[in-house]
Amino acid sequence: MTNKLHHGDLPADLKFGPVVAIDTETMGLNPHRDRLCLVQLSAGDGNVHLVQMPRGRIAAPNLAALLADPKVLKLFHFGRFDIAVLEHALGVRCEPVYCTKIAAKLTRTFTDRFGLKDLCRELLGVDLSKQQQTSDWGADTLTEEQLAYAASDVLHLHALKTKLDALLEREGRTELAQATFRFLPTRARLDVAGWPDVDIFEH
Repeated sequence: MTNKLHHGDLPADLKFGPVVAIDTETMGLNPHRDRLCLVQLSAGDGNVHLVQMPRGRIAAPNLAALLADPKVLKLFHFGRFDIAVLEHALGVRCEPVYCTKIAAKLTRTFTDRFGLKDLCRELLGVDLSKQQQTSDWGADTLTEEQLAYAASDVLHLHALKTKLDALLEREGRTELAQATFRFLPTRARLDVAGWPDVDIFEH
């Protein structure tokens, strides 16, 4: 496994194939207040590319093009947050998408444990460390421990997708999941536009 740190954008010639796992690190959980600090990406080959974002206005045309590419499936865990952060910071709509947390909620109805750490342990036998989860991602220089933690959040998403796809098929919920994934960018857009805690489908 190798982690490659980039500053400001991805290299123009970098390709991830048909499915790319993506995660973000921010200064907090409010896209309007808390800036995007790091974007992690993996093709599922054991290698991770990490893009450290500058303060202020972000121009990352290569990353933005990847996020908007209709031929590349963007794979997230709790994509609702990451998609909202990326759209707010880069002004790009991220689609098509797949969310392992949604897939888990549609299939693993016998539990209320849907965190990435829980899924990796129970479905893959992998124990993730979350020690750096609340560290300072806005630092000018990120530590090796921070980079390793950030990389771990995308390293296993392809394997989780394989497991969850089988469960969706077994439970007859593949079509429902796909429809939910198609709506997810719109749900994220509603978050950014000011409806984060409102169910617009309520009476």
